[in-house]
Amino acid sequence: MKLGIIGLPQSGKTTLFNALTRSNTPTTASAGRIEVHTGVVDVPDPRVGLLSGMFKPRKTIYAKVTYADIAGLEGTQKGISGVLLNNLAQMDAFIHVVRNFEDDNIPHPSGSVNPARDAEAMLSELLINDLIAVERKMERLVDERRKGGTDKTLNERQTVLFQRLLDALNENIPLRKLEFSADEQKELASFGLLTRKPVLTVFNTGELQTAPALDLDHPSVSLPGKLEMEIAQLPEEDAQMFMAEYGITEPALNRMIRLSFDLLNLQVFFTVGEDEVRAWTTRRHATAVESAGEIHTDLSRGFVRAEVVGYEDLVSLGSMTECKAKGKFRLEGKEYIVKDGDIVHIRSSL
Repeated sequence: MKLGIIGLPQSGKTTLFNALTRSNTPTTASAGRIEVHTGVVDVPDPRVGLLSGMFKPRKTIYAKVTYADIAGLEGTQKGISGVLLNNLAQMDAFIHVVRNFEDDNIPHPSGSVNPARDAEAMLSELLINDLIAVERKMERLVDERRKGGTDKTLNERQTVLFQRLLDALNENIPLRKLEFSADEQKELASFGLLTRKPVLTVFNTGELQTAPALDLDHPSVSLPGKLEMEIAQLPEEDAQMFMAEYGITEPALNRMIRLSFDLLNLQVFFTVGEDEVRAWTTRRHATAVESAGEIHTDLSRGFVRAEVVGYEDLVSLGSMTECKAKGKFRLEGKEYIVKDGDIVHIRSSL
């Protein structure tokens, strides 16, 4: 899971990145330069620690989230190209940071703090980029039909699909609002269209501010980025005292990871044993064979069945032996829908 942190200059992208990754990346402006800072963080999950205590494995591995602080977007609506576009296309989703704080020492590039204006500028940048890309694709399809010698069926199918994209973008509708079949999703996977990606807007506020009342078409959250960064860089005991003083119940990292999972419709399942206790991510409502592929593609290809125990059942009964004795140990087939917290062992013919 890789999420790109984007936003206009001086919005606090790097401040949020530091809060989420406990980094010390300088927060000075990049002056339009393309810069990407990446941090990988463990997903806080007390279940992993408890399972590790039960099985005492050689290794304990938490699920991971990668956050990338991406500088270089300016909101000028001139389209995105080159290295910046390649970096954006690699993200699974975007965390869109919108400035909602006043600070005379950090002048706003547009001269004033206006969250509604800034949010629209960045989202429009992404949409215009997709519009340019789809228009170019449509032109190529026309050229292919005119010249002949190409797969006519493929051309016709893509023409219908990309005309639908073009119609939506011309109406200022981001492509994440459209529904696509499995075949269409495969067709679009290599095009890197930015408005297909889920977006979470983060209003970066001052300590006593709340989020502006904006009517967005996607999830949003408000947090004091500078304060959260300072907390993230403190020792654990000091951080707890600091949070209590400001009435913060949990660090931004925990909250943002939950929102990131919701944004990408993901959940966690576990594999356990003497060698390793490990948390894996899979999409919600994924089948057993799909989740097996998250562990290794060979397990998916050679899938025979899945041995499944619910996390709560294992904890309450205390051991796999008791789970088997009480009928909580199940053998499931390919179409079994994996649930959050399932403990899974895949039997494979490969």
